[in-house]
Amino acid sequence: MSGGNKREKDSFLPSKQETLKKRYRKGKAGAALLVFPVLLTACGGGQQAQQTGKSVQTAVDQTPLNISIMTITPSAPPAADDNVIKRAIEKATNSKLNIQWVSNNIYKDKLNLTLASGQIPDLTFISDPFSSSFRSLVTQGVFWDISPYIKDYPNLQKGIPSIAWELTKLDDGKNYGIPRARDENDESFFIVRKDWLDKLGLKPPTTTDELYQVMKAFVEKDPDGNGKNDTVALAASITPDDASNWGGIGPVLGTIESAFTGVNGKWKLDGDKLVYTALLPEVRNALEYNARAYKEKLLPEDLLSLKTTQIRDLFKGNKAGIVVDKTGTGNRVYTTDLRKLVPDFKDTQFFPLTSLNGYTPKGTGFNGILAIPKSVPEAKMKRILQLVDQWTSPEVSGIQRFGFEGVHYKLENGLKIVNPDKLNADNASDFNQIVNSIDPSLDQIPATEDLKAADEQKKKVQAERSKISKADISVGLNSPTAQKISPQLDKKIQDLKSKIIIGREPITAWDDFVAKLKTDPDLIKMTEEMTQAYHKREGK
Repeated sequence: MSGGNKREKDSFLPSKQETLKKRYRKGKAGAALLVFPVLLTACGGGQQAQQTGKSVQTAVDQTPLNISIMTITPSAPPAADDNVIKRAIEKATNSKLNIQWVSNNIYKDKLNLTLASGQIPDLTFISDPFSSSFRSLVTQGVFWDISPYIKDYPNLQKGIPSIAWELTKLDDGKNYGIPRARDENDESFFIVRKDWLDKLGLKPPTTTDELYQVMKAFVEKDPDGNGKNDTVALAASITPDDASNWGGIGPVLGTIESAFTGVNGKWKLDGDKLVYTALLPEVRNALEYNARAYKEKLLPEDLLSLKTTQIRDLFKGNKAGIVVDKTGTGNRVYTTDLRKLVPDFKDTQFFPLTSLNGYTPKGTGFNGILAIPKSVPEAKMKRILQLVDQWTSPEVSGIQRFGFEGVHYKLENGLKIVNPDKLNADNASDFNQIVNSIDPSLDQIPATEDLKAADEQKKKVQAERSKISKADISVGLNSPTAQKISPQLDKKIQDLKSKIIIGREPITAWDDFVAKLKTDPDLIKMTEEMTQAYHKREGK
């Protein structure tokens, strides 16, 4: 299927009749975000039809590739084995995809067990290629270095940003996985219920002070109109998997902390040196802010026990007015379920903020990697690279992006007008967790005026964010000391911040912790190593 405007007859797609017969053999779309500091995630890109056609024909001449894949599931239940989208991708790539869809709530444990067993799937979803665990496995020779082979796969070269390939290299300058492409201006940030703002006569917040006033109103002024005091402001949680990201306190509270510090990630460039973010005085201010919000019941009472999927359920269930996510997740993740409770909810009311205190994060151009274990023979490893190369093309990625004519989209003036509800019903976006392409030819044409308006709103916000967004300068940098001390240090920081936020420790406990941290020999050494690594990368 072409991602362009011209209709093409695709021999690898099921017939229309076959598609209609099978379309209901699927799971229903749900949601899951994973933050796993040890390992996780998957890949994407794009390319021209002429090159892809050659690649597809090569695969057709071979025996079908039987491949095992492990990745997170964004749906509950996930796509079934006979899912119509999956079957079409298999036909297009001459493959049999044996997919383990693992709930994001348990993925860390499942992955650790899998790695310990030695029975690693042929293609494994890894979110943090810089973790000490992944680096250790690479050192032991567990995963393939794919660097010498990339040149043979045009879609992998041209369809994935060069910056993504560069940033995912390890210290030896080699790539041990395929980056999953992501728009760098679509990093997760605050999404607010615009209908609640309008009902209460409020404007979208631009500062943390304004955000706090919105949070209080969302809790105290009955924004859902049911006459009950049963809403929370932020769909937030703190889980063990958050320890190495977002300051250890989850995407929502961690993004608030970043709005205070103005820093994306653990390290701030101060002159010609890097400074560990936890040492900044603004972190203390953010802790007081979040602790006050918890005390005033603006956050979920069970903040420390909520699972990742339950955060989204709060928003989808009309119980929370603010969440942190990507601008394009509205209809795909939230609004379809929300409209069951709020029938007149519009997609434009899933409102992304541009910035807070002038801060908004810039992405890296990737979201984790797909890694291939050395237990896979070289010949099969090359077939797997060929599979991902084909899948990255607009022709094959278009299957999960558009679906099938007459079922998921209609053709008008050469344009594919997509019905996202029908795509969601067939779990189409699940397959983005394996291969995700950001080729512009795959941009969907919204089927309704509301969706068109939401798409324009999204593009406007992304354009504004691109002018001020801040990158995580530490991505790809390595410090041997950090690999040694970070797991325990991250846990200590998370534990103490969590206790302060829920009122079990006073803010002075943070002061004592930071005072000791400033003189800690390991932290001093880690800071020196990170600064040296930064200067080396920047050619200073």
